[in-house]
Amino acid sequence: MPKNYCFFYLFFIFSLLSFSQNQEKRKVYTTHKIENPPRIDGILNESLWNQAETAGDFVMVEPGDGDPIPLSHETNVKLLYDNEALYVAAILKEENPERVITQFTQRDNLDQAEFFLMDINTYDDGENQTRFIVTAAGTQADARMTGDNEDYSYNVVWESAVSQDENGWYVEMKIPYSALRFPEKDIQTWGIQFYREIKHLNEGYVWNYIDKSVGQISQYTGLLKGIRDIDPPVRLSLYPYISMASERYNGNDDFNFNAGMDLKYGINDSFTLDMTLVPDFGQTAYDEVELNLGPFEQVFGENRAFFTEGTELFNKGDLFYSRRVGSTPIGYNEAQRELLENEKIIDNPEKTDLINALKISGRTDRGLGVGFFNAITDKEEAIFRDTVTGNTRRRITEPVANYNILVLDQRFNKNSSISLVNTNVTRNGSFRDGNVTAFLFDIFNKQNSFNFKGQAKMSNVNLPGQNKTGFASMFSVERTKGNFRYEVGHEFANETYDINDMGISFINNYNNFSWGGSYRIFEPKGAYNNYQIRIYGQHLRRYRPDISVNTGMGGSFFAMTRKRFAFGGALEINSEFRDFFEPRAENTYVLYKPFGGGRFFVSSDYRKRFAYDVRVYYEDYYKSAQNSFNLDIEPRFRFNDKFSMVYDFEYEYENDRPSYVDQSRNMIIFGTRDQKSIENSISGSYNFNTRQGLNLSFRHFWSTAIFAEGEFSRLAEEGSLDPIEYSKEQNNPDANFNIWNLDLSYRWQFAPGSEAVLLYRNAIFNQDKLSQLGFEESLDNLFAQPARHNLSLRVVYYIDYNRVKNLFRS
Repeated sequence: MPKNYCFFYLFFIFSLLSFSQNQEKRKVYTTHKIENPPRIDGILNESLWNQAETAGDFVMVEPGDGDPIPLSHETNVKLLYDNEALYVAAILKEENPERVITQFTQRDNLDQAEFFLMDINTYDDGENQTRFIVTAAGTQADARMTGDNEDYSYNVVWESAVSQDENGWYVEMKIPYSALRFPEKDIQTWGIQFYREIKHLNEGYVWNYIDKSVGQISQYTGLLKGIRDIDPPVRLSLYPYISMASERYNGNDDFNFNAGMDLKYGINDSFTLDMTLVPDFGQTAYDEVELNLGPFEQVFGENRAFFTEGTELFNKGDLFYSRRVGSTPIGYNEAQRELLENEKIIDNPEKTDLINALKISGRTDRGLGVGFFNAITDKEEAIFRDTVTGNTRRRITEPVANYNILVLDQRFNKNSSISLVNTNVTRNGSFRDGNVTAFLFDIFNKQNSFNFKGQAKMSNVNLPGQNKTGFASMFSVERTKGNFRYEVGHEFANETYDINDMGISFINNYNNFSWGGSYRIFEPKGAYNNYQIRIYGQHLRRYRPDISVNTGMGGSFFAMTRKRFAFGGALEINSEFRDFFEPRAENTYVLYKPFGGGRFFVSSDYRKRFAYDVRVYYEDYYKSAQNSFNLDIEPRFRFNDKFSMVYDFEYEYENDRPSYVDQSRNMIIFGTRDQKSIENSISGSYNFNTRQGLNLSFRHFWSTAIFAEGEFSRLAEEGSLDPIEYSKEQNNPDANFNIWNLDLSYRWQFAPGSEAVLLYRNAIFNQDKLSQLGFEESLDNLFAQPARHNLSLRVVYYIDYNRVKNLFRS
């Protein structure tokens, strides 16, 4: 594939250039060391704060650009340090204290509360930083920042408190060094930024100016100086847990008791080991399962904290789909199909059990990020019983499997990086193994006005007696400065590219081109705080054979008024579409007619007690009866500062869609399908304070698919469909899908880093062929099914080695 080699040459040329960060002169704050730390109570009455330098003169970042903060909302920040921690005090003046929004929420949930934020970049590399947030109600939030991406699954233990009087509100924070990674140097120089969100004014202010029209916000930190002669502490934290669960289903009762532990250990000043021993994922949120009649598996979000926290390095190159670890055994479906005469399956596990997992990650003071991930899953077997003889046999559906990721990510010049990623899955015995290696680059020029991104990925799948090697690449150029911006891109994959042992990729064998342009504003204009107009297009091709798949273009618009009312939409037109995946056969496609569509949304001001979101989408296929429609209405109401609720209603239909039915007598059979879905969901929370709260999550999803009688066809040459006689009585493809999930939990953070969660879970599921039933009749059938009731308690306790060590010394 010689045409892809040019990407490497382009990278080589750009990598020889000299890059530098381009920003205004950075503010500098110099702190000093103290002997006796302040009490973290939100009341700044200790004399030591009077001796600290003041970081003031905040400037607007939203919605304006650089306007000084008014005296009525003057904001000042002070920092001190000792051998254990960094201490922060923030004075946030407010001429109308009663207008400060103090909504009670749980950790990492800001909702509509006003807040103070501090970013710390201990390596001052322009990208990787740790974010600490305290709301006016006292809620804590913390995140790992990679560029503009926030990872709120990252959690460390630190202290904070707030207070309020007639002049405004105040914050005190204690950030222990055990919560940070920093180089082992005598003199520390860190990047730092402060931000204040004044929600009731719809304004945000920063300490160090941010030019929103150039680069990323993480490149605009100020400098923190004065910290010296501190030793990084031993970063060892233990999270032992116990969990108990009682379940009743279909007249059977089950009780489980588990105990295990998560561990965090600072290997050195840069790298941290995270390990989970005897993991327990019994209280993870339910998956939003839907009726899936398409050719691809349904993708679910990750609900297990270990696989979401601190994974920014492992997500490089989009090669890690964490749900692969502990997923359905690779031989699950084969076991369902290989029943012998007089046999039945008495056990066929749908998930593999995770034995243990660990990850090591960090970044050196020279900007080299290193990440290593390993997980081991247990063997799973299907058990068959002969109903005549009573004999049983076993079949391994998934052997012991080892999952690995290695990432090397070199940052340079505070705005660019090159990365090498390898993923590997090895299964014991004669099973499928997978290995993927990727080379990535993400480079800005020295003015931060252009960005060059590229990827080259090589996959290798080892099957019994067969190896399959594939290749994929991506290259894009984007203008990243000013009001007018544009980009062009190219993506390629050959027909053997396959990353699905540890990643997820639905399609391969493509050669796609894309382009786009936009105009945006960075400070208010007229009635708008911001708006953006964008046009875009794409041309999709099959790599082998080289034929066109689709050509499309469109335009979109987004705007937000000064009163925080947002609206926008898009219009798109597309040529005919050759779908190579709906037929479920190689080198075969079905041809869909040209189509166009439009979407529109409105979103009201969330600061008000009542707010709403409405989204509408419609798609129509020209010269065809096929069309689809989607309506999503999501009202929300905040009863008071402790109680809020969101209701979401979604209705969707798809009419006269030619869809795969079956393969019979060397024919691929299609039918004309109507599909309708209704989803109702409710989420609500009542927070007694910032450490105790009740949370409700409910979802009911109903979907039917009806294939029209007498409208079946066989797939012919060039994607056309020829009518045939086909009886639904032989193989009825209709479906009626109904699922109900309810979670009610009480969460109590009884000590820093420690919590207890009591969870009640209720679930019902039904799927049949009765697609002609209406909503109420189908719901009656759902409630006739046995319900699964689960009550569980999980208690996690945080143990800091340094505190235990000091306790024993005293």
